[in-house]
Amino acid sequence: MKLWDKGISIDKKIEQFTIGNDREIDLHIAKYDVQASLAHAKMLYKIGILSVKELDQLEVGLQGLMNQIKDGTFTIEAQFEDVHSKIEFELTKTLGEVGKKIHTARSRNDQVLVALQLFYKENLKQIHSKTKTFFETLLNLAETHKEKLLPGAC
Repeated sequence: MKLWDKGISIDKKIEQFTIGNDREIDLHIAKYDVQASLAHAKMLYKIGILSVKELDQLEVGLQGLMNQIKDGTFTIEAQFEDVHSKIEFELTKTLGEVGKKIHTARSRNDQVLVALQLFYKENLKQIHSKTKTFFETLLNLAETHKEKLLPGAC
């Protein structure tokens, strides 16, 4: 399910250049794409595009995908361009036409940017925590060794 597929074969070198290892990289943002899709589905319900039944179906479908991501069974096969097309495919396979609605009113660029923003936000929290621990360690070492003029001196 490659979005740019026009029914003609593409040279493998061109495909490798344009797609590369996107599917492998996308596995790192899959959970964030599902989180964003859940929020998006709620917005679609709120503005009247989805019924409560459709929202419930999408929530169950997205939670199922999130469980696969968490337990490591979620994969993005070569037939898919990226994580977004895989998620939409799985939702459509499971839910029918309702699954296609998850893409309503958002572009692929929107999906990528939101998923990356959530990824960065979570990872920056970890970096912040580790940096804080590192500096606290340095300050404690400085306090412990404040009488020594040079590192390693007796």
